[in-house]
Amino acid sequence: MTNALARLSTRRPRALLLVALIFVIIAAVLGGGVTDRLRAGQGTEDPNSESAHAAELLDEYFPNARPNFVLMVSSDRDVDDRAIAQQGVQLAERLAYEESVSGVTSYWHTGADSLKSPDGRYALIVAHLTGNEAEAGEAQRRLAPDYQGRQGDLEVQIGGVTAILSEVEDTIEEDLIRSEVIALPLTLLILVLVFRGVIAALLPLAVGIIAIIGTNAALWAIAGVTDVSVFAQNLTTALGLGLAIDYALLMVRRFRDELELGADPRTAVTTMLNTAGRTVFFSALTVSVALAAMLLFPLYFLRSFAYAGVSVVLLAAAAALLVLPALLVVLGKRVNSLDLSRLLTRRRAKAAGGTAKPSGFVRLTSTVMRRAPIFAVGSVALLVLLGLPFLRVEFGMADDRQLPAEAEPRVVQQIIRDNFDSSATGVIDVLARGVDTAEEREDLVEFATAVSALEGVQEVQSPVGTFAEGRQSEPRTPVDAARETDGLSYLQVHPEDGIEDISPESQDLVRAIRDVDTPLDTMVAGQAAALVDSQQAIGSRLGWALGAIVLTTLVLVFLLTGSVLVPIQAVVLNALSLTAMFGAVVWIFQDGNLAGLIGFTPSGFIDTSLPVLMFCMAFGLSMDYGVFLLSRMKEEYDRTGDNRTAVSVGLQRTAGIITAAAIILAVVLFAIGFSRITNTMMLGWGVALAVLVDATVVRTLLVPAVMRMTGRATWWAPAPLRRLHDRFGLRESAEPVPHERASTTPSYEYAGRGGHPADPAPGAEAPAAEAVTVPAGAEDSTTTNEIATKKRVPHEAQ
Repeated sequence: MTNALARLSTRRPRALLLVALIFVIIAAVLGGGVTDRLRAGQGTEDPNSESAHAAELLDEYFPNARPNFVLMVSSDRDVDDRAIAQQGVQLAERLAYEESVSGVTSYWHTGADSLKSPDGRYALIVAHLTGNEAEAGEAQRRLAPDYQGRQGDLEVQIGGVTAILSEVEDTIEEDLIRSEVIALPLTLLILVLVFRGVIAALLPLAVGIIAIIGTNAALWAIAGVTDVSVFAQNLTTALGLGLAIDYALLMVRRFRDELELGADPRTAVTTMLNTAGRTVFFSALTVSVALAAMLLFPLYFLRSFAYAGVSVVLLAAAAALLVLPALLVVLGKRVNSLDLSRLLTRRRAKAAGGTAKPSGFVRLTSTVMRRAPIFAVGSVALLVLLGLPFLRVEFGMADDRQLPAEAEPRVVQQIIRDNFDSSATGVIDVLARGVDTAEEREDLVEFATAVSALEGVQEVQSPVGTFAEGRQSEPRTPVDAARETDGLSYLQVHPEDGIEDISPESQDLVRAIRDVDTPLDTMVAGQAAALVDSQQAIGSRLGWALGAIVLTTLVLVFLLTGSVLVPIQAVVLNALSLTAMFGAVVWIFQDGNLAGLIGFTPSGFIDTSLPVLMFCMAFGLSMDYGVFLLSRMKEEYDRTGDNRTAVSVGLQRTAGIITAAAIILAVVLFAIGFSRITNTMMLGWGVALAVLVDATVVRTLLVPAVMRMTGRATWWAPAPLRRLHDRFGLRESAEPVPHERASTTPSYEYAGRGGHPADPAPGAEAPAAEAVTVPAGAEDSTTTNEIATKKRVPHEAQ
């Protein structure tokens, strides 16, 4: 495959670039309208659940039960003032005649205490906007300017679900532009420092832009046939830039190294694709698998991130394997134009007094290898300690508090939360089907009585009257009569004061209502019921998702390394690297530590679906760096047959790349994390922390320490699996190196630049000295076949 890509890139590079340009133009046109197709809804409800089905029936038969548009009215005078009441009635009646509005209810029409604040300062007009989520959102945007602000003696503020979702959509769109403005210049600056040249630094950005624009077009197409969350755009930007830079960083560095070794541009591109290109291809597979696991969940919030994630990974890999090689062939040695390395090299040499010193990674590697048990135990203890706060995690559902404090829909909801009866917002909806006969109505009375006797229930309003404390407290009224139609009966369960809509007590109450023994066909809806069903949906599929990720990772890492132990180590250590992220999420966003400094309002819980998303995303990125490291270690082990050499040299030669890639990706994620939406902030900063911990503690300390301790057993596999890997395994060398042959090769401790051996391994006899010239700065560039033809230099001959 890589040979075919090399032939395509080297023979017709300009034609390939022209096709890429046409693709980008078409994708930009299509993707430009992607936001209009995306849904701003939470997307965290199981559409096949009991609560979702009940909600559909409520919207159809009892629209008053689920108002999604709220006018909060306030005045200098009491809302019961005659003039104020008259204007309030007129405002509600005007709203009732608007297109797309049904089920208008106001305090002045009903006199319901739940629609008036105890101090008389506020009153509510609630309505239901018809249509699906998108249609209701359009109606809200159309109506809001006509009702917002001063209306005679009334001050009106807009709230409700549709207003919250519209505000979320607008805020995300603004934050996305701001994050790109922050991330792109900083990324370019870091790339210039890493590549020490402007032209080379621009190439990863080109790959990232192709991936982002292409993914927006893909989301535009996918959103035409299924629901896609607007939050997915944040993942597109983060992964598009991050992975494109990872891949381009690895490949451009290999290309430049080949040029320094004297290869012409076409040969350098061929070598680059056959080495770094294979690593990029394998990395894209592993990251895609981790993100694709979210397709197993029915929640469209998680599925949206799978659509965006898999698309951006595959497009980033395609751009790196197709467009980038063509660009490098056209640029040739001009890729080093505006190169700052000579100036920086002269300054370093002058500062060092002309004496070369071992790099920091060389010294770190030597220390870790000498004290492997200490670093292994210490790293594990640190990661476990950082993850302990996750043991007290509380799951919930995102609400208005993820919006900025000054957003009007959030202000309205906060006033309702602070000044209105909590039972008005925490109502649990219950539907009973098939209540037609007298006997069935008697069953409904018994059911309402039993529910009213449950702990935590204040009262139950039903078509057969109001019930409290296990008995009927009020007879049936004309209002109650409106609670039944076409064989459907609608009950409202009001929790006791202090029980909020999605609190653990409210969730327990939902489960208790469902456990009530009744011959009626009942369904429970409401926010608490939706949360319970979402948790059930995630929990029932979580094992399958984790199993798919683990099994696929084990297979792919085996194909890369041919080892039985390394894939197991990769899965365990990758999972361990995520503990700091989950611990920080609970400590900061659930417990509220640093809330004032960062600027968010803690809700006391974590959105149920967010840890799943963060795990899949962070695990995939962790495997991305793991592939970089393991592929180089495997290459060294095939060449030398010595585990210590493979681990040491592999770490020395990839630590710089991994660190640079992690810093750049963290910058992009932190830019995303500066969003004013709390969930986006949590996602960006949490995954950024996971990336940095993985690239530092795990990749540079824990992985080499564990592999040093497991010794040669690290690379062991039974004969049948070894033969399987020799036939189907992924490797950077043209032919597999038999382990039996490699194991007889004398082992050397590689500690210097250029992969030169330092001291022979214990018991090994040093070969005769032979001079080998390696160009300065080319220590990471030698290909597998070239290295295999060179003889190692004894320590005494260096």
